[in-house]
Amino acid sequence: MPDLPVSELLELDRRHVWHPYGPMPGRVDPLVVESASGVRLRLADGSGELVDGMSSWWSAIHGYNHPVLNEAAREQLGRMSHVMFGGLTHEPAVRLAKHLVDMSPDGLEHVFLADSGSVSVEVAAKMCLQYWRSLGRGGKQRLLTWRGGYHGDTWQPMSVCDPEGGMHELWSGVLPRQVFVDAPPAEYEESYAEQLRSAIERHADELAAVIVEPVVQGAGGMRFHSPAYLRVLREACDAHDVLLVFDEIATGFGRTGALFAADHAAVTPDVMCVGKALTGGYMTMAATLCTSRVADGISQGEVPVLAHGPTFMGNPLAASVACASIELLLGQDWLGEVKRIETGLREGLAPALELPGVQDVRVLGAIGVVQLDHAVDMKAATDAAVREGVWLRPFRDLIYTMPPYVTGDADVARIARAVCAAAGGS
Repeated sequence: MPDLPVSELLELDRRHVWHPYGPMPGRVDPLVVESASGVRLRLADGSGELVDGMSSWWSAIHGYNHPVLNEAAREQLGRMSHVMFGGLTHEPAVRLAKHLVDMSPDGLEHVFLADSGSVSVEVAAKMCLQYWRSLGRGGKQRLLTWRGGYHGDTWQPMSVCDPEGGMHELWSGVLPRQVFVDAPPAEYEESYAEQLRSAIERHADELAAVIVEPVVQGAGGMRFHSPAYLRVLREACDAHDVLLVFDEIATGFGRTGALFAADHAAVTPDVMCVGKALTGGYMTMAATLCTSRVADGISQGEVPVLAHGPTFMGNPLAASVACASIELLLGQDWLGEVKRIETGLREGLAPALELPGVQDVRVLGAIGVVQLDHAVDMKAATDAAVREGVWLRPFRDLIYTMPPYVTGDADVARIARAVCAAAGGS
């Protein structure tokens, strides 16, 4: 198909394409991206380029059109783009599993490859429920989490997202009823730690697992909390025979200044979900890792298999790029780059504290957040950022950035100016 004029493309988009979290038909025209390279998105209307402050929803940690990842994809295409994973295996998937086991917290030995982050959470929940059923304790069917979380848009993940004020509130009364405690405070408070211990003890007989986003709550509110709470959860789960799941889909692969957020607390969960940056943003893939305890428990049950098998599970093309992305990450000073971005964001976002309507400014690793005391005016905030030459995607009362790790100092400063402009213009 020849290139369509931008006006015609937008008309077709409005008529046929349903965008995430949007109405159908669309009411606001999206920007049309023609190509991307490094940290820049080139717009099809000829208006220029935008620095990507979002890493394409936190996944493109190496930027776009990276020669190493391009070559990994090309090389694998010459071998095979896909083969079913049932009854077959291949080197890219095996190498990827070994990479994940080697770099993740000690004790996570087994890897189930999934299609997306949300599916990896579904698999994690299924693992935990089946584990207890296999041990003859089928009454342990509920999950406990804290408010303010976000774990995806499929069924079980929606049930552990914040049920009040979250994007899945529509489904309250239909979703499985889980156990919620208050959102974690930023700093360690013993009274809150006791709330966690008490809730786990009180519901232990019905809890299959506790599931949380460690250290950073992502799309539920971009909140940060003390890693000490992860140790509290680990100790309480061990004491009361409850599994512990960490959703590291947003935080994995260095984003918080540790390879995984669990590393900040030196805690190993029983199950861990990863995704987003796994393939460097090139294609969809995720994984659910678990300990031998969980895998052995399932294998000893009446049904000794995990009955889950996506058609594109272990896709060789995605696995090859994921291996290349991990090797690229670990082969460089990723921590130095993340810390450099953290320094730039702290300096660049500090002026936002003086803006009217700004409630808080917080930075951790390569994450910068400006929280308003009112809902963001999406159009005004987006337009303000675009005028600064930056792409941002605010939501609710938040204007935030998660830049690619290859973002240079000048572009980090530009992103910070755009966040401030968006906050001031909203």
